[in-house]
Amino acid sequence: MYKKCTLFDTVRIPPSELGDVLEDAVFRALRLKLEGRVDKSLGVIVAITDIKDIGEGHILVGDGAVYYDTTFEAIVFQPVLQEVVEGLVVEVVEFGAFVSIGALDGLLHISQITNEFISYDSKNARLVSKESSEAIGEGDRVRVRVVAISLNERDPRESKIGLTMRQVGLGKLEWLEEERKRQEKEVAP
Repeated sequence: MYKKCTLFDTVRIPPSELGDVLEDAVFRALRLKLEGRVDKSLGVIVAITDIKDIGEGHILVGDGAVYYDTTFEAIVFQPVLQEVVEGLVVEVVEFGAFVSIGALDGLLHISQITNEFISYDSKNARLVSKESSEAIGEGDRVRVRVVAISLNERDPRESKIGLTMRQVGLGKLEWLEEERKRQEKEVAP
């Protein structure tokens, strides 16, 4: 889920940038310091959008930089347990598919795709069900539910998000559309 948040932080402006417009220097420093950062309580800081307030500058002994307490707005992405999201399959491997669900990728484990037996087709880099021959490959759009979240602040690449499609209303979007059309035909006179 994306959120717009008002946050507070202290930012260091080096002496080389003190001649610039203060708001521009603070904005650049905030972007460099925070964008892409993972915080367990906030999620991923995607973008700094606006500076609300810049406090008085503070100089520390032995450091030529000026430190400013700053209030600013940011867009954050925070995955939420049980949230249903649509994403794009970005990679298929033997044990499942990685799905881009925003600022992070989640793992759709092979056991969480369907109740059918799934095998990995390495030649075509896709996962294929045995009974219905339905397949998931790179570039497919899917609707999934977030079932596990483990954000790693120190190494964001080690963050893990578990996904499932084994519930009603979830799956590859093409499968869901086919099911909807089939149900409409059954109901129509």
